[in-house]
Amino acid sequence: MQVQLTNRQQHILWATVRHYIATAEPVGSKALLDEYDLGVSSATIRNVMGVLEKSGLLYQPHTSAGRIPSDSGYRIYVDQLITPSFRDTTRADILAKEVELALQNRLHWEDWSLEAVLQGAAQILATVSGCISLITMPQTTMAIVRHLQLMQIEANKIMLIMVTDAYETHSKLINLCPPGEEAKVDPEKIDHELQIVSNFLNTHLRGRSLLELTSLDWSELDQEFQRYGQFLKDSVTDFTRSHMTPTTTQIMIRGVAEVLRQPEFSQLQQVQTIIHLLEEEQEQLWPLIFAEPETQEMGKSKVTVRIGTENPLEPIRTCTLISSTYRRGMLPVGSVGVLGPTRLDYESAIAVVTAAADYLSDAFS
Repeated sequence: MQVQLTNRQQHILWATVRHYIATAEPVGSKALLDEYDLGVSSATIRNVMGVLEKSGLLYQPHTSAGRIPSDSGYRIYVDQLITPSFRDTTRADILAKEVELALQNRLHWEDWSLEAVLQGAAQILATVSGCISLITMPQTTMAIVRHLQLMQIEANKIMLIMVTDAYETHSKLINLCPPGEEAKVDPEKIDHELQIVSNFLNTHLRGRSLLELTSLDWSELDQEFQRYGQFLKDSVTDFTRSHMTPTTTQIMIRGVAEVLRQPEFSQLQQVQTIIHLLEEEQEQLWPLIFAEPETQEMGKSKVTVRIGTENPLEPIRTCTLISSTYRRGMLPVGSVGVLGPTRLDYESAIAVVTAAADYLSDAFS
């Protein structure tokens, strides 16, 4: 949203948003005069607030009340007023550092499953931000092959085992011969050949994503192992396709109880619709969280900020959703976000989401 404001209008809008975020009470000119060094009289502040109201950036919830920011006012605040000349970065920097240190010190990648690690990260983010935190599991298609092994199980059956970079193990049973036929090859020779083929697979596939597995040139197999080529190609293709379904519903969610104590969530019906969305309809929420960043950039990771009615889902049209992707190299594999009221400490929320996304990107890379 492009709205041209004078320096005075920017300063008074900034002060109004800051005061409302801190108090949750409609803001009057006297409060701004007492608490902020605006360098103008109370009458001037009232006049400017009136102009901002006519521009749709502020509104009065009641005739006799002060004013509060609209969704458009918050958008101007996020897009134009979170700048070095306005923002006090002290609290945001402190919270970002707190998130970074907590993630480094309290997550145990070697001992925990990936799901447990991300649940721990979500809890840290929720505790520090005071918002509902949402962290998606990595996209399965982006899982990187760490090791492949072929093992003989029976005379005519072998097991294909794959370990990903997240130390998740997947396996598939493969028939060497058509049903009803028996293998006519010496079992010891099969073991030897399977080890050689396993070495070939690891040489060509280690470090690739599941999405790339079907690009292997099977013609490179030595002539004596060509008989393995077609069934391996078919098996690996089937194997990868069965594990390439996007994990659109796997979202780690923490902090619901805390944020729902905010005055904005005093209506039971509103709370119920938000909880239903988070618990029962995550597939609708997932595309919003995993959207490519559009707006703010405060670290290595960029963030997307969706304010109030900018959210397409009705249950969260009174909320702000701030999200960022975490990456493996240049590829986005998952996302980090916080959900809270539109009356949000935007500087701090953006800073902690960025810190969490940066940490996970470093860890996965």
